[in-house]
Amino acid sequence: MNFRLSPLRLAVLATCSLSPLAILPACAQQDTTALPAIEVSGARANDGYVAPTAVSGTKSEAPLRDVPQTINVVPAQVIRDQNASSLQDVLKNVPGLGLSTGDGQRDQVFIRGFTAIGDQFVDGFRDDALYFRDLSNVESVEVIKGPAAVLYGRGSSGGLINRVTKKPGVDVSDVSFTANSTAGRRAELDLGRAGEGALSWRLTGAVERGDSFRAQQFIDRTAIAPSVALRFSADTKLLLQMDYLEDRRMMDFGIPSYRGRPVDVDPGTTYGARNARDADFVQSRVASTTATFTHRFNDEFSFRNGLRYYDYHLNRNNTNGGTVNEATATTTLNHAKLVRDENGWFNQSELTQKLQLGSIRHEILYGLELGSQSKDASQASGVVNFPGVSIFNPVLPVVDPNRLNPPTLTYGTYDTFATYLQDSLSLSEQWKALVGLRYDRYRQQSRILNLANGSTADLQRTDTAVSPRAGLVWQPSLTQSYYLSWSRSFQPSGESFALATNNADLAPEQTRNTEAGAKYDFWEGRASATVSVFRLERDNIKSALPNGVVIPVGKQRTDGAELSFSADLKQGWKLLAGYAWLNAVITESSSFDNGVPFKGKNATLTPRHSGNLWLTRELGEGLVVGGGANAVGARFANPGNTVTLPGYVTVDAMAAYRTSKYEVQLNIGNLFNTGYIISGHGTNPNLSMPGAPRNVALTLRYHM
Repeated sequence: MNFRLSPLRLAVLATCSLSPLAILPACAQQDTTALPAIEVSGARANDGYVAPTAVSGTKSEAPLRDVPQTINVVPAQVIRDQNASSLQDVLKNVPGLGLSTGDGQRDQVFIRGFTAIGDQFVDGFRDDALYFRDLSNVESVEVIKGPAAVLYGRGSSGGLINRVTKKPGVDVSDVSFTANSTAGRRAELDLGRAGEGALSWRLTGAVERGDSFRAQQFIDRTAIAPSVALRFSADTKLLLQMDYLEDRRMMDFGIPSYRGRPVDVDPGTTYGARNARDADFVQSRVASTTATFTHRFNDEFSFRNGLRYYDYHLNRNNTNGGTVNEATATTTLNHAKLVRDENGWFNQSELTQKLQLGSIRHEILYGLELGSQSKDASQASGVVNFPGVSIFNPVLPVVDPNRLNPPTLTYGTYDTFATYLQDSLSLSEQWKALVGLRYDRYRQQSRILNLANGSTADLQRTDTAVSPRAGLVWQPSLTQSYYLSWSRSFQPSGESFALATNNADLAPEQTRNTEAGAKYDFWEGRASATVSVFRLERDNIKSALPNGVVIPVGKQRTDGAELSFSADLKQGWKLLAGYAWLNAVITESSSFDNGVPFKGKNATLTPRHSGNLWLTRELGEGLVVGGGANAVGARFANPGNTVTLPGYVTVDAMAAYRTSKYEVQLNIGNLFNTGYIISGHGTNPNLSMPGAPRNVALTLRYHM
């Protein structure tokens, strides 16, 4: 794409000058400069693409137009229409994200050029265990862009991902079955009763069995999530939730590179053990329990206390490509085993006060968060590794998964103490502000035992940090909202992994985000658009290689612009679209990637241009058709930018027949059978994942 003006400058002009009528003049048939106030009661509809509110930005359900920050929401209906089966599928609808292989063991993305490995949340609670999430209990996915430490603590350089779960309070009786031509079979259950008295309940679950276009790939997955809501009075409620997931699949690192590109082989080609089901598998078990108590004292004060406990186990066995010899067109294969056992709890106590001081209305959030996590790991390399495997026609070895060197044992504890204060101010009918401050004390301890040489190490570190946030909103009419915001967050050493000798003395990283944007509503709230420009800077960056070595990256800056649009229009049209322009550069670094300096290179897995479009139309008589596209520009696979993942465009389509009792839905993914690389590792150039070829999924859903 060539621009006379850079996309950043174009977006600045759009932010400063666009009105709703200027964006889409042909579509506006009425005056949208002012809308009457509408009072809504009851549960939100979940069959639309427009999300007027979100809970992640302020920790309470607030209109998106009042939050001085970019927040992207992927609603339940989009997830259902696209037949999304993974968090990666959902996040393709969010501009400004780069997809990572996550070492073949977890959901992982890059947000605005920065890794979000530890920035997964569920209903506002940290969920940083390393696993693939299931969608059967997910109502919507909200992505906050930019640092959010003022409410959520450490992490969130480029942003964070918050899954909003399905909760009691609705009458629902859905069962569904999906068969996919390249991914097997999946059944889902969603049962719930709102209840006329003090109790309502809901039960969701899924069972998935299948394979993949990737050779030897398999998946065995079971998920179940019961929940109960108790209503003691109109002002006092208790929500109890449980969640269990077990997931076993082949450990897949993808394919190596050759002469600056991923090797040109069939997308099903794997580089691991011939007996992958026994030697190259990853199995995770995650169980959690959450209790949320809310009480409204009066019109001024309300209280919320949330307590979540989780237990996590990971058994990872992998044989993956190592060093590539381009002269002989071969790669080494290395085997390793990693076992993780984790558990932890977080408690959030929050008091909300609504206050009128003169002409200014305040909504003040007082918060206290306590938490403790225990993370233990055993890591061992294989006794026998395998050199000289052809990258074009690999003959895979049989691997004995029990032939391992003595492991290294790590025992880690992480304690969190934090207080935070946030004030949402209504200064006048046209001016609003959001300010906040958080204090964190984060204590880490690690004990490391190397059974190979008998060495031990006891490490500890305590970091304290203050995370501020400030934003100003100007709303000249009920359909326009312009904002300017600034925020800062911190990322301590060992944020997601145990404290180790190579990072115990490294200072926390700091991220700063300055953002300006505009949010518009159209056609009585049936459509909305957001445009934003920002500068995101992070200091003292470090990154972990697959072998655990921590490398200092230095400083990185991302300048960018994002646009998003969603609509629930008349005549049955629904639309979700987005575009991002990101210029992510390592501005300072003394590190090298195989002799190539990091400094001046582009951030990995961050395309300069990316966009998404999804459109559906209700034809009447229960018929729905739709389709869309994802366009991703070229990305770099490694910090030295020596390997490029080519850009691509994929097209998807769907058709459905829906009645009050049942639905039949057909989805075609990658309609034109495009060959592409969907994700990379981020630090290693030889671990890139091919995207799925054309695939067909048929879903039958019955409403009892």
